[in-house]
Amino acid sequence: MINETALRREMSALCRSLFERGFAHGSAGNVSARIGDHVLVSPTNSSLGRLDPDRICKVSLAGEHIGGDRPSKEAPLHLGIYAARADAGAIVHLHSTYATLLSCLADTNPEDALPPITPYLAMRVGRVPMVPYYPPGSAELAEAVRAKAGGTRAVLMANHGFVVAGKSFEDAVFNAEEFEENAKLLVLTRGQKVRLLSAADLAALEAKLGKG
Repeated sequence: MINETALRREMSALCRSLFERGFAHGSAGNVSARIGDHVLVSPTNSSLGRLDPDRICKVSLAGEHIGGDRPSKEAPLHLGIYAARADAGAIVHLHSTYATLLSCLADTNPEDALPPITPYLAMRVGRVPMVPYYPPGSAELAEAVRAKAGGTRAVLMANHGFVVAGKSFEDAVFNAEEFEENAKLLVLTRGQKVRLLSAADLAALEAKLGKG
């Protein structure tokens, strides 16, 4: 298992990469990674482009502040997902442009918010539900996402952004990048006749992944 010092450095480096490539802006977005019985969480009002590894917050799985700066107000959102998904090793929450735009469109299907336009979202993330709008940092938002998290790696949050889990921090970042790419393709092809992956296509992918 990766040690805490290395994990903090990895979080800082990958978050800086996300920021520099336009996946995050200002102090928007937050991330976390589980290590043993604790969780490392980006501090409140911090930029993902300038995370100081030594100042990343450390909390218990119950939310007790152990060390580092004060955690993001979305820490309960992250902790709820860890409670719902034993396989979640890390979580990325972004307000990236196309995913956020999709979360604001009135006709986005809350049961299937990101229908897979290529196989890669299906392979990395799977089906994506959307929860209604609740204020950022609210208990209502954290509970709505937690209620969905047991059956999916990612959730779109109406008029807000998205959250996605991964086995490791790198895996969660890769999942977030694929999420935004699929959202971008869906937005750019709106109004065109698009061939989405069929149920048979998705079943074949699941069978192949199952054998892997």
